Amino acid sequence: MTDQAGTIPVPRAVEAAEPEALSGPPTRGRTSGEPPRRGGASVRRVLARREARIALLFVLPAFLLFLAFRFGPAIAGVGLSFFDYDISGTLDFEGLDNFVRLVQDPVFWRSLLVTVLFSLLAVPLTLAISIALALAVRRTFRGSRFFRSVFFLPVITSLVLAGAIFKWIFSTDGPWSQLMEPLGLGGSWLNSPVLVIPALVIVSVWSRFGYGMLIALAALQDVPRELEEAALMDGAGAWARFRFIVFPHLRPTLLFLAVIETTASFQVFDLIYVMTQGGPARGSYTLVYMLYDQGFKYFDYGYAAAIGVVLFIMTLAVALIQRRLIGGRK
Repeated sequence: MTDQAGTIPVPRAVEAAEPEALSGPPTRGRTSGEPPRRGGASVRRVLARREARIALLFVLPAFLLFLAFRFGPAIAGVGLSFFDYDISGTLDFEGLDNFVRLVQDPVFWRSLLVTVLFSLLAVPLTLAISIALALAVRRTFRGSRFFRSVFFLPVITSLVLAGAIFKWIFSTDGPWSQLMEPLGLGGSWLNSPVLVIPALVIVSVWSRFGYGMLIALAALQDVPRELEEAALMDGAGAWARFRFIVFPHLRPTLLFLAVIETTASFQVFDLIYVMTQGGPARGSYTLVYMLYDQGFKYFDYGYAAAIGVVLFIMTLAVALIQRRLIGGRK
């Protein structure tokens, strides 16, 4: 029967059952107040691990080749330093005899002195000029991109070509000698045992400062401008802003550049080979050039490998010292 409004009355049992029917069948193994299980997340983790294993299989051949060609020669060189090996192909175990011979060799100490002197001059100058130029071109102004490109240009210039040009520049009739003549420093710097290292340092700094400038410039973009503006409003000068705001942000970058430039200065070879060939009077005879002579001129491969091991230990020790001094506790 219908009521006075003409509607059909619905039983109360049906009204109570309708929400349950609309919500669908109950989930198996789950009570009414329990949240749904998240099985999709676990499935995604399984699929991600499976994809990582597949990617590792594709990367593994190239990674093994990298290990073989990168660390294989280094390990072989360390092992060769304990043997007497020459061009005849005979391999005789000598233990530490090559290192004892190295300590007793006056040429080694001379080349070590030249290497350290070159690094002490080249590394600080390269870092200082790199940071100064990065600070100069960090702001965007008319021609800033042009100056950045010009400053970076020596990095991509062939060192052999640059060495040949600078060899003429530092010659007796070159422009550098003419410029230094009023100061009593005329003549060829490359023929002077005293001035040959400064000449090589000038070329090395010229070829390296662009790389350091680019790295420092990228680090300077992360320095908060608000801190510098606040310090400027408080009356802080340029040196105070650099010392207390910019330099702390540049510390990790400065450590990286110090290690890279020290390693490069210890391994300098191409400039010396093109410009001086270790002369005059072994005034530019570095450890790497001594290694080259012993290995490819006198074919004393075991002795040359011992020089390489000593050079590696020196580079590692200096890097750790720089990390302690520049990197701080971090």
